[in-house]
Amino acid sequence: MTAVRSESTRRMPRAQRREQILAAATRAFARAGFANTSLDAIAAEAGVTPVILYRHFASKADLYREVLESANTRLVRATGIDDFDDASIPALIRAAAADPDAFRLLFRYAARETEFRDMIDTLIDRGTEVTRRHLASIPDERWRGWAARLLPSMTIDAVIAWLDAGQPDPDQAAIRIRGIVDAVIGAAAAH
Repeated sequence: MTAVRSESTRRMPRAQRREQILAAATRAFARAGFANTSLDAIAAEAGVTPVILYRHFASKADLYREVLESANTRLVRATGIDDFDDASIPALIRAAAADPDAFRLLFRYAARETEFRDMIDTLIDRGTEVTRRHLASIPDERWRGWAARLLPSMTIDAVIAWLDAGQPDPDQAAIRIRGIVDAVIGAAAAH
């Protein structure tokens, strides 16, 4: 009698298997966090054996870092990194809605993991620098710096709150978040 292999356990190209494992790891880490997620749990989520998992990743930390890098790459691809415009907040919302687990991992969970905090700090620093350039018309450097540091983290928190609220009306969410952003800019620019 020949056993029928499921989609997850049949042989597949290495790159495809790696993507399958990354997607499963994203879901597993989003449920329980880095410390509370075992490689066995990730292997089970991916429908592979731990041996297969170790063929792709040397350690849980390597896998987690790859999950974060993959999520960051998708986010950058969806939103861009060089400037903000009217499409930026809707693009951020679409990216978060497309992969809420990855978005939360990047901005809620990984930020609390000391070993991975450098990755998130780099993301926030990049967002702060882009925001600072966008706010060049604010004459007082201190208030420009305040707004440049506040806006990226506030916007991310607003999107996470939107995800947690069940993702109501994405178009309205973008308008409302933009209203908050504009209020901070107005406050920073006030004389």
